[in-house]
Amino acid sequence: MSSSHDKPVDPNQVVLWSDDYEGHDVISTRTFGFWMYILSDGMLFATLFAAYGVLSYSHSYYTGPTPAQFVAPWYTFIQTMALFLSVLAYGFSMASLKTGSKAGVINGIIASMILGIVFVGLDIHDVLRMISIGVTPEVSGGLSAFYALTQVHAAHIFVGLIWMLVMLYQILRKGFTEDVVGRLISLRMFWQFQAVMWVFIYVFVYLWGYMS
Repeated sequence: MSSSHDKPVDPNQVVLWSDDYEGHDVISTRTFGFWMYILSDGMLFATLFAAYGVLSYSHSYYTGPTPAQFVAPWYTFIQTMALFLSVLAYGFSMASLKTGSKAGVINGIIASMILGIVFVGLDIHDVLRMISIGVTPEVSGGLSAFYALTQVHAAHIFVGLIWMLVMLYQILRKGFTEDVVGRLISLRMFWQFQAVMWVFIYVFVYLWGYMS
């Protein structure tokens, strides 16, 4: 029994490529491009984690305090829950996007923003607490690495909050255009990535630092 794959083919009639440009899916193309950015951001955090790992031993703190003396894992656990709930709220907004519910998307982003602001507010309060007891970056190399890693992540969260505010404006003004939907998808990847990075920070910086 022969199949269509066994039939002879005339090379002169085979279409190897189309002469007309059919275009690309704009959202998919931009999503792939933003995913490449996420990978580069991952390399940034990998470098910061490597620096912290090298400087996370007692001799790196010289005569200054070690993480076991100033980190508060239960306090940062509240931050963790705030960030996770923020990611969950943004996930609900994306679910509403699939049904075309503008109110659902806006409410989800607002809830995500509020929880993100709680995270940043707790981070600022914790930093001020540490500074008040003399735990500052210039005390030792270990503390410099600690502040660099945690505050670069906090800066990412702050940028994400500004992005959410911009998206609220664009949704209200433009609706669900191709550009707006693409940016919402990119923001989802960005926000979820920050939650993943925070898991590593919480485990390896706060929990490990507290127990070491």
